[in-house]
Amino acid sequence: MNLRRLWAIMQKEIRQLRRDRITLAMIMVMPILQLVLFGYAINLNLRGLDAAIADQAQTSGSRALVMDMLATDVIRPVASAHTPEEVVDLIRRGRINVGVVIPPDFEARRQDGRPVAQVLVDGSDATVAGAAAQLAQTPVDSRLPDLHAPYASTPPVPRIVVTSFYNPERRSAINIVPGLIGVILTMTMVLFTAIAIVRERERGNMELLIATPLTSTELMLGKVVPYVLIGLVQTTVILALGRWLFDVPIRGSLLDVYLAALLLIASNLTLGLLISSRAQSQFQAMQMTFFIFLPSILLSGFMFPFSGMPVAAQWIAELLPLTHFLRLIRGIMLRNAGLLDLWGDALALIVFTAVMMAGAILRFRKRLD
Repeated sequence: MNLRRLWAIMQKEIRQLRRDRITLAMIMVMPILQLVLFGYAINLNLRGLDAAIADQAQTSGSRALVMDMLATDVIRPVASAHTPEEVVDLIRRGRINVGVVIPPDFEARRQDGRPVAQVLVDGSDATVAGAAAQLAQTPVDSRLPDLHAPYASTPPVPRIVVTSFYNPERRSAINIVPGLIGVILTMTMVLFTAIAIVRERERGNMELLIATPLTSTELMLGKVVPYVLIGLVQTTVILALGRWLFDVPIRGSLLDVYLAALLLIASNLTLGLLISSRAQSQFQAMQMTFFIFLPSILLSGFMFPFSGMPVAAQWIAELLPLTHFLRLIRGIMLRNAGLLDLWGDALALIVFTAVMMAGAILRFRKRLD
């Protein structure tokens, strides 16, 4: 082995990596990204769950119980409610994860040992249900004695009841299968469209397409429309297998399920087009796709609870289409919510699609010119 020739090849490879800015960025950024995501953003100890509290008693004892629950940092009030029906509706629309209902006869219940409060939980996420169960261990404030009770009697220990909606059996498949629709669509749609334009350029077909009367918009739409049909077929297969193998329910409208899938497909396809417009090769396109796919899996709430992430990580997650789709698909399939109930996440996907499409068109026009 000639060391001089070996050194020459090593220098060539280093120069080539230095010129390939995308690959160099991936080499430097990916370890940092993984370290931050796993070490900082991923937190299995849920805190600050969105909650609503309906205190119908409004006594000093009920207010003390509410303060004790808030002191655990498991919940944080984000919506107001006065009746159990309002709390259940907020859970159905995805506004809150946990609701606390204190009945009007709180003081009487506290003295005779009946359940003094009810914790209503969105059971479609098993981790949220497990964290909310900690509230049942909150001690009921007993500093206010019952003057009418006999002194010799020992008051029974009050209880807090936890009621889990939509997944009382706490089966993991109920939560995982709807999310898999978004994960698979994100992985396939972004990757396929990211390499679509680059493949034409590498094969030398781009010059032939440019010579035709095709506009840049027609070229991009012609590339992505077939993948829309593929995405709908994938959605159908996952829904059918999820129902057949895991008995995953579809409590909402099937039309809303497909409309939500179309919104995610459009977002991922336009994101793939933007990646394709910047990548110089199929390998670069695949690298950039992986750069998007990893944060989507870790920060969207698919693998790890969204509420357990720091605020900065949640802001980043709000920029990812998969985050909004998971809220849509779980709300529709598991909580019988509609797109109008979840209009904020649907609007976020529409805006993301428009921005990515505009960026891809401008990039392609610049290249064609």
